[in-house]
Amino acid sequence: MATGYITTISQKYPSFRDEPLKTIYRWLDGKRQDDGAEGLWRIHDTLYDFADFIEKHPGGPEWLRLTKGTDITEAFETHHIRLRAEGMLAKYRVREATEPRAVRLTFRDDGFYRTLKRRVRDKLKDIDYGPAKRSKLIIDSMLAAAFGLAFLAIRLHSYALATVSGLFVCWTMISAHNFFHQRDNWRMMAFNLAFSSYREWRVSHALSHHNFPNSILDLEISYFEPFLCWLPNPAIKSSAKRFAAWLYGPLVYSFLFYGEFVKRVIETYETGKSTFFLDDLVTLILPTFMYVVGATSLWEVVKMWLFIVLVASFLFGLIGLNAAHHHPKAVHDGDQIPADIDFAVYQMAAVIDRSDTKGSQFMVLTSFGDHCLHHLFPTLDHGILPQLYPVFFETCREFETVYRELPWLQQIIGQHKQLARVEPMTYRPSEKFA
Repeated sequence: MATGYITTISQKYPSFRDEPLKTIYRWLDGKRQDDGAEGLWRIHDTLYDFADFIEKHPGGPEWLRLTKGTDITEAFETHHIRLRAEGMLAKYRVREATEPRAVRLTFRDDGFYRTLKRRVRDKLKDIDYGPAKRSKLIIDSMLAAAFGLAFLAIRLHSYALATVSGLFVCWTMISAHNFFHQRDNWRMMAFNLAFSSYREWRVSHALSHHNFPNSILDLEISYFEPFLCWLPNPAIKSSAKRFAAWLYGPLVYSFLFYGEFVKRVIETYETGKSTFFLDDLVTLILPTFMYVVGATSLWEVVKMWLFIVLVASFLFGLIGLNAAHHHPKAVHDGDQIPADIDFAVYQMAAVIDRSDTKGSQFMVLTSFGDHCLHHLFPTLDHGILPQLYPVFFETCREFETVYRELPWLQQIIGQHKQLARVEPMTYRPSEKFA
């Protein structure tokens, strides 16, 4: 290994990572065991007791309720751009932590992330928030289109129209991802349209993947193992699996949504604790609507609805898993990275943006676009992110860190190459991208 480099951001191997049934609750249990938070909430090297603040939390109580007993440093930093939350911490301080942080990412005041955050904080004073309203209009329109096309599909018995409905269901759910990162709102529930759960994704995506992308702490890496293995580790993928995944990958995409539902059923059965909530009934709204307006049998409705879910799941996987992360030049656990890596620099190491979505708010919203800035400031609406590029690029130049992007076709090709890759690479922030 090169001097001054490490191969993982984690100080220790995560507890429960290799259990056969990988769930958000076991991931959180592992964090409670590994993070040195002592049953409280840890931010950097200080412990806080937010028990009396849970119901007052502006973003919604669930964020704090779920994370009790864990280190929330990365989430706190990225979810609170303004200084108000930081100014409240002293009131809830308990004591200093006795163990070092389990994650090596840094947030120095003169480092990349905090420098950029100060500039973004200033920029937000003069930003045009009109595009955030357009984001709402876009998702509302797509939701209406999904239902309208489902109506036509069931009345005309057209699976071609059902396919297009599935596309709009997929786009609606991807757009809803923009909203479940924000404070509680009704549009985040659109993510539940097809067996998925915004509650689950607030952990697996917002807290796990966003904070620790492409690492052994990333649930969106471990969820797919042993079927799709993106880490460059020959111990977890045989030569046959490295290339067979190219063939069965589309099947994995197609059953993503069904798999999530089945996993939650199994977890509920094994633990005796329900993982389902009232808002999971959102999944039944579309088939109920189809049955009411369809003038056909329940069986025909169920068949077409399950087909729509299948299409939406395949497209969601095709778009999501080829969006930004899985390319041989994107850092994955096992690759060499600078030992004292800043949080923002690590995010840039693990992200290669899509270049072909730039300039289209619709494309950005429906394809996980502007991915790097979204990782750095996830609570900001996708619509306003393009206005941050000037200060972002200024900070990249100052810290000599190269921002990388590629068109979608090269992302797809790269994702398949990453499935086959077993040789580690070395990431150098200033190295030109070719």
